[in-house]
Amino acid sequence: MSDPVPTPDPSAAPADPLTGGPRRGRVRRRTGAGGRLRNGAPLPLLLPALAGLAFLLLPLLALVVRAPWRSLPEQLAKPEVWQALRLSLVSATAATAVSLLLGVPLAWLLARTRFRGRGLVRALVTLPLVLPPVVGGVALLMALGRNGVVGRYLDSWFGVTLPFTTAGVVVAEAFVAMPFLVISVEGTLRAADPRYEEAATTLGASRFTAFRRVTLPLIAPGIAAGAVLAWARALGEFGATITFAGNFPGRTQTMPLAVYLALQSDPDAAIALSLVLLAVSIAVLAGLRDRWLTAS
Repeated sequence: MSDPVPTPDPSAAPADPLTGGPRRGRVRRRTGAGGRLRNGAPLPLLLPALAGLAFLLLPLLALVVRAPWRSLPEQLAKPEVWQALRLSLVSATAATAVSLLLGVPLAWLLARTRFRGRGLVRALVTLPLVLPPVVGGVALLMALGRNGVVGRYLDSWFGVTLPFTTAGVVVAEAFVAMPFLVISVEGTLRAADPRYEEAATTLGASRFTAFRRVTLPLIAPGIAAGAVLAWARALGEFGATITFAGNFPGRTQTMPLAVYLALQSDPDAAIALSLVLLAVSIAVLAGLRDRWLTAS
């Protein structure tokens, strides 16, 4: 009589970290009669996915294909192009600095403290993300314009006028860019362990010292990612800028405004300026690839 075949012990299998039970091997599916790919993706989902990919990439490829490559150096050498580029870089950097100065404490407040109406405050902070930029520009005019709710006092008390100035460009860009930084930093703060801050306070450090010496180094990658996103959003801002700051060459005309103006009279110049902004966007994504694009 032959010996019975031993039954494998399920407890001997490595434990699954999610279920706690034995780990099951991954089953790789191949294309069969059911119309599935090797990784199990059904073809009815693959086709619209490819169509969506083409929908997103085709306009960018068309911009590269139709670019006036021969006259591109001449287009980019125009003084007004460099004026718009310089103003865009300076204003976007200044708007990012304003976002860091105000947005990081705001993100800490939303992530580390509890107060009544915190959900409403978070919704209001993220409102510029979904608000049409032109509406944001009108709101800035009503608040900070010469006859605005706050702007009238800035004008009469301090002689400060923000609309249709370079400072107005910075204000408009910071208004639409700061929520990106707040969301990024708040998410990083929620993922960070607050016990490090509590340990620092028990050792005699004040809350601000614990934030400066412990929390900031922990959330530095999140702050950097949020700052890059805010900078890129400020660089591409159009609606709020043209509504609140106008379109004056050398003073308020940024790159997106220069693209809009050139499209009406010189399409080749508009394409050349668009390529510059496209290159900047690609550089931003390349800078963030280690944080997001390779995450899986």
